[in-house]
Amino acid sequence: MLMPSQLEEGVDTYGRLDCAHNNAGVSGAGFAPHEYPDEVWARVIAINLTGVWLCLKYELGHMLRQGGGAIVNTASAAGLVGLPNSIGYTASKHGVVGLTRSAALAYAQNNIRVNAVCPGYVDTPMLATAARPEYIAAAVANQPVGRLGSPREVAALV
Repeated sequence: MLMPSQLEEGVDTYGRLDCAHNNAGVSGAGFAPHEYPDEVWARVIAINLTGVWLCLKYELGHMLRQGGGAIVNTASAAGLVGLPNSIGYTASKHGVVGLTRSAALAYAQNNIRVNAVCPGYVDTPMLATAARPEYIAAAVANQPVGRLGSPREVAALV
């Protein structure tokens, strides 16, 4: 997570903060909603939602002072729909979409763009450890391109 002192160091070094990409994600998958452990919920929300919120908060302050900028938050397709047995991840990514929409409306008049990317299934270590092979195979079968996305493809969106 970006700390205010790290952001200050970057601005001191480079002079400005013109763009930022807030990308955080842990899955917390594998539990039915009624069995979801409180500590897993707290961890997923802290990293996926609160982490993005804190970065956004400090980035906006700099961009307001300099007269503009652009921020991209990574949410997920799970932030637009639901995923079974992944209630914490789904809730956190819905939260990122909501933060993004609210900030976009609040700061558009200040020449600050705030957007989100909502990738589907991407071939990452998080997916490999969070999902059973048959779940990944089913996800691939539902992809129009017939494969998982790649991190490079998501980066190109940003």
